[in-house]
Amino acid sequence: MEPLIAAIDQGTSSTRFLVFNAKTAELVCHHQVEINQSFPKEGWVEADPREIMQSVHECMERTCEKLGQLHIHVSNIKAVGVTNQRETTLVWDKETGEPLYNAIVWLDLRTQSTVERLINKAPGKNKNHLRHKTGLPISTYFSAVKLRWLLDNVKEVHEAVLSGCAMFGTVDSWIIWCLTGGRSGGVHCTDVSNAARTMLFNIHTMDWDPELCRYFDIPMEILPTIRSSSEIYGTMKSGSLAGVPVSGCLGDQSAALVGQMCFSEGQAKNTYGTGCFLLRNTGSRPVMSDHGLLTTVAYKLGKNEPACYALEGSVAIAGAVVRWLKDNMGIIKSSSEIETLAAAAGTSYGCYFVPAFSGLYAPYWEPSARGIICGLTQFTNRNHLAFAALEAVCFQTREILDAMNQDSGIPLTVLQVDGGMTSNRLLMQLQADILCIPVVRPNMSETTALGAAMAAGAAEGVDVWSLNPGQLPLVTRERYEPQINPEESEFRFARWKKAVQRAMNWETTEPSYSGNESGLGKKRNGAPWGVSPSPQLIGVVPLDQQQ
Repeated sequence: MEPLIAAIDQGTSSTRFLVFNAKTAELVCHHQVEINQSFPKEGWVEADPREIMQSVHECMERTCEKLGQLHIHVSNIKAVGVTNQRETTLVWDKETGEPLYNAIVWLDLRTQSTVERLINKAPGKNKNHLRHKTGLPISTYFSAVKLRWLLDNVKEVHEAVLSGCAMFGTVDSWIIWCLTGGRSGGVHCTDVSNAARTMLFNIHTMDWDPELCRYFDIPMEILPTIRSSSEIYGTMKSGSLAGVPVSGCLGDQSAALVGQMCFSEGQAKNTYGTGCFLLRNTGSRPVMSDHGLLTTVAYKLGKNEPACYALEGSVAIAGAVVRWLKDNMGIIKSSSEIETLAAAAGTSYGCYFVPAFSGLYAPYWEPSARGIICGLTQFTNRNHLAFAALEAVCFQTREILDAMNQDSGIPLTVLQVDGGMTSNRLLMQLQADILCIPVVRPNMSETTALGAAMAAGAAEGVDVWSLNPGQLPLVTRERYEPQINPEESEFRFARWKKAVQRAMNWETTEPSYSGNESGLGKKRNGAPWGVSPSPQLIGVVPLDQQQ
């Protein structure tokens, strides 16, 4: 039996465990469990860390049962990789192993007033004030402001920090710590691709930055150790896979870049999940965007391997708009039904949907935006809304692709795609029409999990998966060519841009909540936090001195 590599793919809406053949990259079997999100207040998005781990264990055990039904022994699994929703923020007690609050999901907006205040205090009110170190704008999206909120507003977190019991991590850190022993010696680590999304990580030194930590007043002792994306972190301590090394870790979008085998500078992929994320490999140097994109660490495939960087366009709401139509509005009964409804209309009939439920991400970085549907007439029905929702995903991709082409100076001539939504053939055709370039989809769409498996299998000490270009498996693909003329595409895109402007500036502050109303907080010693890393300085006025 050829060696197998498994991957945990923990996403915003579900957890999956997938097993791949290390020689052919063939998906052998998998299991998926949906996880709940809670929305305790407007703009708040949370998940239960315990439920996340329960879903991981359930997926692993059910997949191992399925392997048995295929007469494949679990001993053929030589390593496990982890890929995860990025930025989502957890704090837990290392003595009890219990989470101290729900995970604050990457989409969450409760820190909007904190972000506004930080931007207002920055020289020139510049949201890119920390970009020289982080590659990121100051935004609700990233982990540091979420962690700051937890420290300011959750008594248990504050007390655990004071007593030395607190551990911070993104979802990858929580999973790896739990799987490798938890409170009985669990490994507290993260990889460079996840660390790069916290705003506490210096993308040049490839380590936690003391000045950034002081800026947000984050105690460095609660942070996980930073490791490469491909090395043995520890071994599984329980379950059917006890003793198997955990040897790969990549944020979901980095994992998809690896799974699409975009190892050469200039290659790009777009993943359609809860959100939509376009990444372009920029090689061994970080490229700063002039058009609203993020500069991020794509991967570091080995302790002694160089880091690879990427430009990223991030869209908050893609598949989530389908879930909203189903769960909130009852317009569809299942996610797959949207393709049938949209195809029945064949057009949005002038209806445009900007799903800015969590503000707008790239290229605008505008947290004040809110969702809007415009162009409605008495003729508009749910079929047109379904079509407009799919078009919205495509228009948002067009905006970030245009920004990426401007930054690189070399337009993409084809777009590689992956993710759950790519099974929607109408969406893929719409995407090709709106971009005016071909869209190419691998027949095996689980490229995120595949990337994590590749990193795990290639790790030193595992060595069952070669990442040498000449030894990468061949992948069959489906290609969608544009079928409308560019003039029609440009007209529809111009109307979309008009709708986006209507969505701007709806909200300027977060809803009130108990606790520290501002979300900004003070340092534990009473001094204000928010003094920026050199060479620039910000002075943040203490809350009790603000007007």
